[in-house]
Amino acid sequence: MSQPSMPRSPILLTPGPLTTSDRTRAAMLRDWGSWDGDFNAITARIRQQVLRIVHGEETHECVPMQGSGTFSVEAAIGTLVPRTGHVLVPNNGAYCQRIARICKVLGRKLSTIDYAEDRQVQAADVDRALAADPSITHVALVHCETGTGVLNPLHEVALVVARHGRGLIVDAMSSFGAIEIDARTTPFDAVIAASGKCLEGVPGMGFVIARRSVLQASEGNSPSLAMDLYDQWIYMGKTTQWRFTPPTHVVAALDEAIAQYVEEGGLPARGGRYARNCEALISGLGALGFRPYLDAAIQAPIIVTFHAPDDPAYDFKTFYNEVKKRGYILYPGKLTQVETFRVGCIGHFGEAGIPGAVAAVADTLKAMGIRQVAATATA
Repeated sequence: MSQPSMPRSPILLTPGPLTTSDRTRAAMLRDWGSWDGDFNAITARIRQQVLRIVHGEETHECVPMQGSGTFSVEAAIGTLVPRTGHVLVPNNGAYCQRIARICKVLGRKLSTIDYAEDRQVQAADVDRALAADPSITHVALVHCETGTGVLNPLHEVALVVARHGRGLIVDAMSSFGAIEIDARTTPFDAVIAASGKCLEGVPGMGFVIARRSVLQASEGNSPSLAMDLYDQWIYMGKTTQWRFTPPTHVVAALDEAIAQYVEEGGLPARGGRYARNCEALISGLGALGFRPYLDAAIQAPIIVTFHAPDDPAYDFKTFYNEVKKRGYILYPGKLTQVETFRVGCIGHFGEAGIPGAVAAVADTLKAMGIRQVAATATA
């Protein structure tokens, strides 16, 4: 007897978890032994492929970790920053603030450069901060600040940090695989990403691409057993296995997702598709009166923050549910001072997904009786 077909899930217009392909989901239908040679070969293949994406095969190591991307960010800071280290965090959003909180929890000395959430980090500010305080050992930069969608200037900041002889740790959670990061020309100690973002896998594991020499010098830094990158790296090198039970189905799904990533054409193709999605989204919602929160010059093609409709009939929960009824799931705003909502441009939904989402929003505006979308211009 044939199995009943499952209803189509809504398209996730979120920055991860995101909509995955049938092939990626099907890869999770098999069970794997966590110490089995076939599974260990999958882990090894993922580590190699991830290094290739940043051209880091000669200089860096890929260390996978269980958990969400934040687990890997914490593992990187805890392992690669000595206990007497001092971390500078350029802060222009919620995920920068999370890194700052991680530093505090881990007992690492912290300094920040604080920006408004609609402003890009400036390499010159980092330069001045490093020149003024020689005790700073590391800079922790968020490449794409997903709280708003702003793209920070990774390459320029990396050159400044390298010139000062400090270490750079990059949260590339929402950019890795879609926006170019080249270890041959952009110096970094670590780049951190996760399975459920631009590689279009499912959530459940992250990975740290760490400079080999930095990893070798990091023994004993970590205050945690489970999040000790050095120990994970050494153990994998000796045994080909994870230290503790890995998320086997997530690993298998990521392997399949990376195969599709390569088939699509790698970073240029994936990044190009997302850029077209972003352009179609801003154009389509703009025609309905919605205004992006960010200036176009600093907008990453990953997620777009829009000002909420300036209409008394607007309520985000109702808006969200009405759009969901029409087959799309949006993301709430992350700002505290301005009412916004966010729409992701990433995921396996083809280039017809964004026009469909725009149509769903248009229908929702009618259903809610919203007539005033953009704020009335003031004299």
